Amino acid sequence: MPHNKLDPIDRKILSELQADGRMTNVELSQRVGISAPPCLRRVRTLEEVGLIKGYHADVNARDLGFEVQVFAMVGLHSQAEVDLVEFEERVQGWPLVRECHMLNGEIDFILKCVAPDLTSFQNFLTHELTSAPNVASVKTSLVIRNAKDAPGVPFDVMEARAET
Repeated sequence: MPHNKLDPIDRKILSELQADGRMTNVELSQRVGISAPPCLRRVRTLEEVGLIKGYHADVNARDLGFEVQVFAMVGLHSQAEVDLVEFEERVQGWPLVRECHMLNGEIDFILKCVAPDLTSFQNFLTHELTSAPNVASVKTSLVIRNAKDAPGVPFDVMEARAET
């Protein structure tokens, strides 16, 4: 279901669930202005087509003991598709890596990593990341503080665009 096939109610459902994925179907149906049974059917359809990929708790990493957050910029020796896929598969096995994005430009991948402390991250960096096959360079930046961490997408931007 492409985004242009979504009606305003579907977009409102997605927006509301993005803000609070734990609300009941009854509360969601009230917020979007339809009765509960069709609301539930719409949610199930959004899940089935993959627009809703899952429901997650937004945990406080620092309060849970993960004091270090680092962005690692990775350059590879080879950008052949087989090598890119091999690196992406290897990343899946690294628990400290929470996000992995392939980029265009000077670096090939940016990894968002969390660790309990600098020693743990340094061990990962030296024993796993920099020694991985095809890794040519790694530059890291330690996060000092986070000024914004908005999950999901800005539905209001799409709504404004649709009105023009």
